[in-house]
Amino acid sequence: MVAVPPVLIGPDALEMRRISAGDSVRLGVLAGPEISPVTVLLEAWDVAGAQPPNSHPISTELFVFLRGTGLAVCDDTRVPVAAGATLVLPPTSLHHIRNTGPGRLYALTLMCPDDGFAALVRRGPRASTDAEDRAVLAALPAALPAIPSGSSPGSPDAAL
Repeated sequence: MVAVPPVLIGPDALEMRRISAGDSVRLGVLAGPEISPVTVLLEAWDVAGAQPPNSHPISTELFVFLRGTGLAVCDDTRVPVAAGATLVLPPTSLHHIRNTGPGRLYALTLMCPDDGFAALVRRGPRASTDAEDRAVLAALPAALPAIPSGSSPGSPDAAL
């Protein structure tokens, strides 16, 4: 068996894009289907930013929130999200996430199967990538904001 070397991608390689011009969410593909069965992205919502409602016919989408606060809407369910929370969205769900905090909202986003998502992001217009984007990959903030009372990520009312 031939040994396959690991792939290391540092924060300096981060290239953010918008799916379409004027979007208020930027995405950077960290690992796509050419190297991983799970596509991994860094997603950054501008202040008050949101992606349009969207759906993935065969893909599960998972968000690990790294910084900020927001509101996720999946079909008819709304749930607050914040740094430290993980959100799993099932295939075919109609969903979007809106940044509700004073700063940017960041998440590692995992898509499986990719179903063309990395290519969609890579075709989008290039967006600025700054020190805050790269720093969020290097370290989580020392103090994570709390999830609002009654809506912890593991509680039944938080399930989507």
